[in-house]
Amino acid sequence: MPDALVLLDRPVDGVALLTLNRPDKYNAILPETIQQLGEHLTACASDDSVRAIVLTGAGKAFCAGLDLVAVGEGAEFGGREGLWPLARSPKPVVGAINGVAITGGLEMALACDFRIGSTNARFADTHSRVGITPYWGLTARLPQAVGQSWARRMSFTGDFVDAETALRIGLLTEVTSPEELVSRAVELASSIATTDAETQTRIRDIYNQMRDATGQTALDLEERYQGLQADPEAFAARRAAVFERGKAQQ
Repeated sequence: MPDALVLLDRPVDGVALLTLNRPDKYNAILPETIQQLGEHLTACASDDSVRAIVLTGAGKAFCAGLDLVAVGEGAEFGGREGLWPLARSPKPVVGAINGVAITGGLEMALACDFRIGSTNARFADTHSRVGITPYWGLTARLPQAVGQSWARRMSFTGDFVDAETALRIGLLTEVTSPEELVSRAVELASSIATTDAETQTRIRDIYNQMRDATGQTALDLEERYQGLQADPEAFAARRAAVFERGKAQQ
């Protein structure tokens, strides 16, 4: 396991690039991942030279969700507040989705302000297949992104959505080649960095308040159901089945 599970770079003035850095495990989330991501986001929040952030994944995946070994060992991922540094970042976050974004990885992508993806991007909400109730805001943010019907279809089936479909339903705003993805995301973040900071912050605050107010009931219900999960052995077996299903859908 690399020491740095989240890398921080400054590719251009005004932009911070955060990269989930566990490529051999499809950037599966460990408690340390959440901790390091939060630390970097906190540092960016207090750095006036950072106007926008890009979040992406190393290797072939954006994020495959929670690490099943860590879940089986009873690791604590921080509950609903675990993703708050991302969902409540005071700086805009552009998600650069380079590969699969599954379950917790999808929730991480949804916590970004908006997302662009490479042609390799694929999304799945497999909570109902692995026996875990969402608790990072998916039930509020997924229908806001794609509408109720597509959100229900994704959550009820657990099927994968490819980049072209994700663009059509609003989960992505743009699709690029894999080689151009990060540079294009940095370009968009740089455009954000050229806006009037105070005005942009006010507009974003309005968007955030409307988003959170609309989804508050779902967020509260996620917190209520958080402890009602499948046992670790069942989770591991179901998670393996999800990956096999994903391969079959390619």
